[in-house]
Amino acid sequence: MVEILSAEELDKMRAAGKLVAKILIELKKAAVPGVSTQELDDIAQRIIKEAGGSAPCIGYGDPPFPAAICTSINDEVVHGIPSKNIILKDGDIVTCDVVAELDGFCGDAARTYLVGNVSEEKKLLVERTKECFFEGLKQAQIGNRIGDISHAVQEKAESYGYGVVRVLTGHGIGRSMHQEPDVPNFGKPGRGHRIMKGMAFCIEPMINMGTEKVLLCDDEWTVVTADEKPAAHYENTVIITENGPEMTTFEEDM
Repeated sequence: MVEILSAEELDKMRAAGKLVAKILIELKKAAVPGVSTQELDDIAQRIIKEAGGSAPCIGYGDPPFPAAICTSINDEVVHGIPSKNIILKDGDIVTCDVVAELDGFCGDAARTYLVGNVSEEKKLLVERTKECFFEGLKQAQIGNRIGDISHAVQEKAESYGYGVVRVLTGHGIGRSMHQEPDVPNFGKPGRGHRIMKGMAFCIEPMINMGTEKVLLCDDEWTVVTADEKPAAHYENTVIITENGPEMTTFEEDM
């Protein structure tokens, strides 16, 4: 069932989103050569704790996810597990996917950061994945359908010759981090749930430089590209208001 949030609940979504945005700002500063992904997770956990929030990713799923954020490097698409033994290197790209809960509501966002001197190919992938998000966001209007978002993301990504991950999607969000409806990054316009005022969901293009196909690693969490080419990820929590879509997790506004 798709949840419709009240004005008061949307304000709580904004507060949770602002917390996630604060974390993203600090992670971007910290994502430099020589830093471990565990250190990135420590930063996120500290900020969440200081705000009086919680990290829904900790203990989520089966097997239980052991960290507050996901840290996915280069050909890792999503759900990389932070570790003190995984050290960022010059030329890497690293995706930090952050979920925080505050006062009963969640915010969720992901960014792919450039680590040191990154190749032009990787830079373009990251920039264009962000473009795909904003193409989808344009369609997040009352009266449209989720498929309009999905189609816009797919069309933009494939215009660059990239692969659009199909086995993973965006999702509704609110009192929990994963709710209905699913928000795929591919599909036909005019399909899916009707977009209504008070809805909240995450648009999150996961775009591969090569094939759309992905594999699950032995840790049962980390998803990698099947051809070992890089992947990028860009996500925001979006709430639907009478004035259009609003990103609660957009740190550039802070």
